[in-house]
Amino acid sequence: MKSELINKISVLTVFSLLVLSGCSDFLDREPLGRYVEKDIPAGSFDSQVFGVYAKMRSFGVSAMPYLAIHNFRSDDADKGSSTTDGVAQESFYDNFQYTQDEWLLNSYWSDHYALIIAANAVISDIDSVGSADAGTLVNKAEAKFMRAYAYFNLARTYGDVPKIDFKVRESAEANIPKSPVNEIFALIDADLTEASALLPVSWDSKYIGRLTSGAAYALHAKTHLWRKNWPAALAAAKQVISSAKYSLVSDYSSIFRETGENNSESVFELQAFYSITQTSLGIENAMHQGVRGSGAWDLGWGWNTPNKSLADAFEKGDPRKDATLLYSGQVNTPYNENVPPATTSIPRAYWNKKTYTNPATREATASRFGQWMNVRIIRYADVLLMAAEAANEVGGEQNITDALAWLEMVRGRARGTNAAILPKIVTRNQAQLREAIRKERRVELGMENERFFDIVRWGIAADVLHAAGKNLYQNRNRYLPIPRPEIDKSGGVLVQNPEY
Repeated sequence: MKSELINKISVLTVFSLLVLSGCSDFLDREPLGRYVEKDIPAGSFDSQVFGVYAKMRSFGVSAMPYLAIHNFRSDDADKGSSTTDGVAQESFYDNFQYTQDEWLLNSYWSDHYALIIAANAVISDIDSVGSADAGTLVNKAEAKFMRAYAYFNLARTYGDVPKIDFKVRESAEANIPKSPVNEIFALIDADLTEASALLPVSWDSKYIGRLTSGAAYALHAKTHLWRKNWPAALAAAKQVISSAKYSLVSDYSSIFRETGENNSESVFELQAFYSITQTSLGIENAMHQGVRGSGAWDLGWGWNTPNKSLADAFEKGDPRKDATLLYSGQVNTPYNENVPPATTSIPRAYWNKKTYTNPATREATASRFGQWMNVRIIRYADVLLMAAEAANEVGGEQNITDALAWLEMVRGRARGTNAAILPKIVTRNQAQLREAIRKERRVELGMENERFFDIVRWGIAADVLHAAGKNLYQNRNRYLPIPRPEIDKSGGVLVQNPEY
């Protein structure tokens, strides 16, 4: 196997830099650059923070519930797998027949609150010692970012939710009523303002994947877009751009391969590490989307499959289509010279190529399921498109010029040297440019778990989903019901969303 460098972060009490110099010695090699408990300076909160990072890899935060809530519900994807597998989930997420007690729904809520509670503990412990040294403040900023990330997911998924912003010592302390969503966003704003001010612009290579100020600004931009705070979103996105720490990777297809992890375009990426002896540090995201076949093509559950609506969204010749879709029954280059089975038992035309794993790495890890694959949460292309969208909405000649330039950066990367495809967008009409940016977000970020929330915040979810054949969507389906087990455990303190 060609030599590869894969940088990983193991976020318990370990940071690892793993170098794969060849498949033959992979299984015999311990991770290099191991950062262990004894290396943590006295008084440091690093070990606690690494534990919070570990919560980011949990099932409900990064695996199947994340995929179902963020992507199944969109016009880009379906539940997938066989027609008899996950019938209840297909009804719930594809057909919007929400129930109040569903295992993915329940895990999403509980694992996000576990992340929040872990972050609160770090923040509270740091506050209790009153330390103002730079390292401790960075630890606090990391915890605040992760708390903000969890609350943003909860707020856009459920609306009003309990605001637990204190250290929980006994479970009864967390049994509190919901807070209005504007209060949740006030906490998110405060957390991300502090995080962007205190997090470093970059880290040494042994800490690759650790949070940066760019990640905080980018997430803050995303939260402002959700609320249509266009000037604030533009300012936050421009902070990332002006940092000059990120750049688009020339080969779009390479971004999603193992060798493309933590590249110059990575702004926020969940880190995974997996081997036969250290399975607990893996992430199940790729496994749940892997081709569901037999033998060498038994690569996972086969859930979260791209659909025809997404396939038809790409302009003619757009190379991002073949980088996003893995086609059943046909060779699909680059990065896949093998043919996924065209099986009648699992009638899916497409699979998510962005989580397709290297066959050599499967052999080296003695696993077919891709638990070693990082999860890309925010890429620089996303930041450029957020900036373009916000600039267009703010308006004005300079902002329109900037929006067109940022949009062209993304289209130009995809176009490459082929001038016959993806013509440059030149319109200065706000409505036309708005539509062009929205279309670009869809194809650039296809299967990257943004589409459902994009169409909801744009106010077009019903029209878009009905056009894609998801005719049962209603406006109330923008939010999910609060899990019934959580309401029951609260003894009536937690009340159901009013539309359910």
